[in-house]
Amino acid sequence: MIFRENIEVVSLQLPTKKKYKKNLDRLLELLEINKDKKLIVTPEVFLTGYDYDNISIASKFSAKAIKILKKLVDNQILVITVILETKTGFINQAVVIHKHKVIYRQNKAKLFKLGDEHLFLKAGDTENIKPFEIDGVSYAILICFELRFKDLWKQIEGVDVILIPARWGLPRKSHLEILSNSLAVMNQAFIVVSNSSDKDMASSSAIISPFGEQIRDDSKVSIDGVIDFKEIKKMRRYIVLD
Repeated sequence: MIFRENIEVVSLQLPTKKKYKKNLDRLLELLEINKDKKLIVTPEVFLTGYDYDNISIASKFSAKAIKILKKLVDNQILVITVILETKTGFINQAVVIHKHKVIYRQNKAKLFKLGDEHLFLKAGDTENIKPFEIDGVSYAILICFELRFKDLWKQIEGVDVILIPARWGLPRKSHLEILSNSLAVMNQAFIVVSNSSDKDMASSSAIISPFGEQIRDDSKVSIDGVIDFKEIKKMRRYIVLD
């Protein structure tokens, strides 16, 4: 593992408004406010929500929004999930933007049947949930419901930072916190959770260290923290798992 300078992180904790443009404008505002931060993670499908009644319109807006964000995002790393239309159907895709390019894409593979996702979206392939690297740092993404699958934890074992964009419901708030904390300790990695703050959503956005130390505050729009790579090294030397 190559150790870099610490990375300043922002995990956004936002409600999704009915007007898509208001959501995009809010994101652009927060990108400007946090322009000194390296990594910014947004809640799952923040721009449109799961607006199934208008899914075609939502997908077109999302595609345009990605083009706008590509023009603006330079040295930052922006992680956003969007509804997009493909030749085979609609998908929920995680998009990583850096230096004016989309450098990584990953389709949600584990759809949440309780929310009817499987009725409107095409599932991605779990084999495509894998580590990717930016500037010598290894990352992985689990989109919301995917956090519940222990085989996926094993699949991304060894990465430095695991990103979890989510739209996790309020009745299962404790599950989100328990699972994300456990993943940090089990995989000895930093976890960045960005969850919706809609009234029926859990909030609980967080930045969690490999030691299980966590920064959470449901009252905030953004959760700020630092990824300290020495903490990863220290934890993996302290408790050797192989």
